[in-house]
Amino acid sequence: MKLAAPIPILMYHQVDAAPPRGTPMRGLVVSPASFGRHMATLWAMGLKGLSMRDLLPYLNGQKAGRVFGITFDDGYENNLRCALPVLQRFGFSATCYVVAGRVGQRNQWDLERGVPQVPLMTAQQMQAWVDAGQEIGSHTLTHPDLCNLELGEQRQEIAQARLTLEALVKQPGGIRNFCYPYGSFDQGAIRCAGEAGYDTATTTVRGRVHGQPGLNPLTLPRVLVSRTTTCLHLLLKCLTGYEDRRGRQLANTSLIQAQARL
Repeated sequence: MKLAAPIPILMYHQVDAAPPRGTPMRGLVVSPASFGRHMATLWAMGLKGLSMRDLLPYLNGQKAGRVFGITFDDGYENNLRCALPVLQRFGFSATCYVVAGRVGQRNQWDLERGVPQVPLMTAQQMQAWVDAGQEIGSHTLTHPDLCNLELGEQRQEIAQARLTLEALVKQPGGIRNFCYPYGSFDQGAIRCAGEAGYDTATTTVRGRVHGQPGLNPLTLPRVLVSRTTTCLHLLLKCLTGYEDRRGRQLANTSLIQAQARL
């Protein structure tokens, strides 16, 4: 079904004070002040931020309106501490994708890259997030690169994560939305996400969601938001074809590089 307008789904990770210069993955830490300005800018433009659960009727054409999705990858405690007050200020909802087997721990999957280890939400904090009108989504059990796993391992990571989270948090409708770690997925991972009963699955493919025929809700693109994303840049990403073009350019570059290796 054709959407009235392309829908951007924002991809955030941490919302907190930036680590020191030179820290790996520093760009994925957006300051609370910047996050507040981002949300205020989009609110001033008449857009409403929604979790994947709340966005789904717009994605499948059942509803129409000026909306955008808000997602946070990994389940950091600072999402609750720093992002939730901003979301509540504007009446927005968001989805936090949690690594089910690492609840209450730290981002161990980043350790070898030298990324600072920071707290992930506990089960109690996840419940507080849900009780505040937000959504918990699934981000596998251990945050692996799914393309490096056999189908049975993919199924375990994807399906068991949903069951684990549903045992930890009371959320209306259960855990219905999923995100591929590192944006890495293949046909097996897509199949497993569908079999596990997820309504949507998001990727790191850059672009907005266009409601063209054949849209697969298990391979949704997103709009990358980083530490240096200004409000003007965010508007370009959300309201113009800027991010769609970037996605096509990156896809073409990847294809050329793959062909060069043959």
